[in-house]
Amino acid sequence: MNQLERLRERGQSVWLDYIRRGMLENGELERLVGDGLRGMTSNPQIFHQAIADSDEYDDAIRAAHQKTPQADAHEIYERLAIDDIRHAADILRPVWDESGGDDGFVSLEVDPRLADETSATLYEARRLFKTVGRPNVLIKVPATRAGLPAIETLIAEGVNVNITLMFSLDHYEKVAQAYLRGLERCTDPSGVASVASIFVSRIDRAVDQALAEIGSDEAREIRGRIAIDNSRRIYRRFRQIFHGEPFAAARARGARRQRVLWASTSTKDPSYSDVRYVEELIGPETVNTMPPKTLDAFRDHGEVRGDTIEEHIDRADLDMIALEDLGIDFHQVTEDLQRAGVKKFVEPFEALLDALRTKRREVA
Repeated sequence: MNQLERLRERGQSVWLDYIRRGMLENGELERLVGDGLRGMTSNPQIFHQAIADSDEYDDAIRAAHQKTPQADAHEIYERLAIDDIRHAADILRPVWDESGGDDGFVSLEVDPRLADETSATLYEARRLFKTVGRPNVLIKVPATRAGLPAIETLIAEGVNVNITLMFSLDHYEKVAQAYLRGLERCTDPSGVASVASIFVSRIDRAVDQALAEIGSDEAREIRGRIAIDNSRRIYRRFRQIFHGEPFAAARARGARRQRVLWASTSTKDPSYSDVRYVEELIGPETVNTMPPKTLDAFRDHGEVRGDTIEEHIDRADLDMIALEDLGIDFHQVTEDLQRAGVKKFVEPFEALLDALRTKRREVA
């Protein structure tokens, strides 16, 4: 039994935070599924790396231009991305079938430039979900102020949603409540799936820098713990909501729990273990989406020692109090991270469109 299968024994699904046409065509994704992979996620940065930094898509860009010479860069990107998403969804479809619709998903992000526009996000999410036309696709919508009402409406309409760019317990609470409200309005809640994606390692990078500037013994004591503390507190709230009264009415109507997904699980600080955000966040009804390097590292030397997500929860509460006592406003840190996260998706998306314009001119 490999490490991915051991995680599955603990109730955690491993998804791959990566997509590229080559891996869909050469059998690599099928091999990973055979080893225990349960899904995939993508984002604008991943597509930028896949399309702009390789020649794997040049023939498809040429064909798209020849078929529709007036197509702009965004239209060409969308054709390429949707082809990849459909292909990945078809490869993952047996996982979706076997799991009863719990796993086997692939995610496609709404244009990140719409993060602060509710109506435009709704329009794009509906359109993408319909265009892809696969039951095992999740449309990614950010948990911004404008994104929350769009998320509620999409759930009510039966659109599968991966809520992204969540950094705090406050973000999680608002997303979970939007999901519950959407389920109340949904004709058949049993047919809709959703995950709540918590970004992990970026929190430690931001907080550790603030702690280093303080430099006290108290600051050094909690260095490197806040991201995992925050995740454990969110998981505790997940259990309270989805195994408690708030979800009771939806559960009776056949609705699915909105699983917590750990995102941004690659280690940014080289002084930390390269698998720490996998080993410390193991627990039932969760997903960990890993970039290829982290996935390979965990398969090579990761340990599955139990439901680590529920360890040290009392210490997690105390660490958050200590952080506040040190003068670090965690709410502000996470709000800043969310805004920066939107920017980090917009910039590679616009760079991708620029690269596609260049490639289109070359093939023309």
